[in-house]
Amino acid sequence: MANGLVLCLNVNKKEIARMTIRLRQCVVAVVMLMPGVGFGQTTAPTVNNDYKRFHGDGIDNVLQYVPTVAVFGLKVCGVKTGTSWKKRLTVSVASFAVNAGVTYALKRTIHERRPDGTDNRSFPSGHTSIAFCGATSLMHEYYKVSPWIGVAGYAVATTVAVDRVRRNRHHWGDVVAGAAIGCLSAEAGYLIGDLILGKDKKNDDVSLAVSPMGLELKMQL
Repeated sequence: MANGLVLCLNVNKKEIARMTIRLRQCVVAVVMLMPGVGFGQTTAPTVNNDYKRFHGDGIDNVLQYVPTVAVFGLKVCGVKTGTSWKKRLTVSVASFAVNAGVTYALKRTIHERRPDGTDNRSFPSGHTSIAFCGATSLMHEYYKVSPWIGVAGYAVATTVAVDRVRRNRHHWGDVVAGAAIGCLSAEAGYLIGDLILGKDKKNDDVSLAVSPMGLELKMQL
């Protein structure tokens, strides 16, 4: 009985430590964007017909998905991850569902006008929330392989946030809120995945092998 109690306490300590690390990662990601919060919302925005866009919608339309693509791309290449394919897909769907729901609800409720005056859906930044959601998942999956993989994901996400402000599509407060929503929605996705499928007992990843028939791709769910 005593051994069982000690084991339970040790597991709880590990869970608390892991959640603390995740929370710190989210805080660091949001703090990266904080220096610019004080700028961009000093006066009520007005429509400026002479404002010039930066080459259409910009590279952020593509970059926002790069961290998420990297999560699956590295897994396909055989890099060890913290979850199985079934769990990974479940977490991704749950994360983006929470992210999209919260972002859409806030945009429809707050009605903040964009700096370029095109519409009233500035807050929060959807591009930023998607990018940080993927970056947080990237850190989760590959932290044990190398924390720099997650850092690279957050760097891409930060680039998306800065570019949204640079092109007058968002205020700084919009992208900071988007970053927070993205990080928290990724965490929510993992919690939902644990509730639905339970915790993974082992890694069951993709393996690549060369055979007389050519290159074989084996994936175990």
